[in-house]
Parts: sequence; C-alpha cells; structure tokens
Amino acid sequence: MKPVVTLFLACFLVLAGCQSLPGESTEAIGRGAILLSSQHCLSEHLKEQNRVHYGPCLKIISVDGDTPTIRDDGFIELPAAESATLGVSCVYRHADGSPIPVTMETTDFLVTPDTFTKSGQRWYLHAHKQARQVVGCEPTLSRSIYPTYKTE
Repeated sequence: MKPVVTLFLACFLVLAGCQSLPGESTEAIGRGAILLSSQHCLSEHLKEQNRVHYGPCLKIISVDGDTPTIRDDGFIELPAAESATLGVSCVYRHADGSPIPVTMETTDFLVTPDTFTKSGQRWYLHAHKQARQVVGCEPTLSRSIYPTYKTE
C-alpha cells in the first residue's frame, strides 16, 4: 500500500475513533438528556507506596423520590436544564476494596436548571472531592472519573 493511502487510512481511523468517544451520547442529545453515572467509586494511586488507596463510593438511590432507571452502560438519563433531587448513598472501603457498612451515609444532591445545560454529556457524581483523608458524604459533580483533587 502506498504511504499516502496508509496515512489517510490512519487519520480516518483516528478521527472515527474520536467521534465515538464515551464523553457524549448522540441518542441522549436527541432526547435533550444528559447521562449521569449511577454509581462511582473514587481511588487514588499512591506512587510512594506503590498501591491503590480505595476511596469512598457513591450510588444514586433515587431521582425525585423514585428508583432510577439504570441503562445497560450504568448511566441514568436526566433531562438537561431541569430541576431534580437525587438521593445518594455513600460508603467508605477497606484496603481490599470491600465496603465498611458502618460508614454508609445518605444525603440529597440538588440539580438545578443550570446544573446540566448541554444535553448528551456524561457526568459523574463523586462521594467527595478527593479519595483520601475525607469523611462524610459530600457529592461532587464532575465530567471526569477521577477525584477533583489529589491528596497531598
């Protein structure tokens, strides 16, 4: 194959792959919805100790008082630019990743019409801003699966 054709095919495959990244959903755009991860656990790699610290997990247990419908990909569809109350449950984990039941806590996370303004986007609700040295359930909205802050 000629180098020009090979280069063209490589560029085409890269661009096609970028169009199908999991960051946005064209089906949700058509419905005017966003996708919010139904559950998510934080973790942080500790380079100095060469191990992973398992942080808190968050699970959405209700949307406006009703049990949420969870898609096959683990996301919940919510209408963009509308208010909602999300009931969430947070739990911390042992070093092996198993939950610590006595740390389970529930709270509400309020969604306003300004929270999700662009339909089709994927969002994550974290139990906290960082994976280590935190206590309680303080839901933090993010477009990333990673903690907002690394622990110093």
